[in-house]
Amino acid sequence: MSIYLYIAAMALTTYLIRMLPLTIFRKPIKSRFLRSFLYYVPYACLTAMTFPAILTSAGTLAAGIGALAVAVVLAYFGKSLVVVALSSSAAVFVINLICGLL
Repeated sequence: MSIYLYIAAMALTTYLIRMLPLTIFRKPIKSRFLRSFLYYVPYACLTAMTFPAILTSAGTLAAGIGALAVAVVLAYFGKSLVVVALSSSAAVFVINLICGLL
């Protein structure tokens, strides 16, 4: 098969994914349930993509769980993204240092 056929198929798929919701939902969505469901879809997708990486990219499972716990607690208390990220990175460093991996 030609690479141009693959590119055309990808372009068509991407176009359909973006075009179909615009043609199907022309009127504003009035259902509270559907609106709240659609509101949380991006957050759920982002969580599903990043959660496994959080646990496995830290070197050990303990470091991943520790960094996740630090991030959740700091985010719950309304800290900024920079503070949460740096604190989670520091938690991974300290846990790996304690476990003797560094």
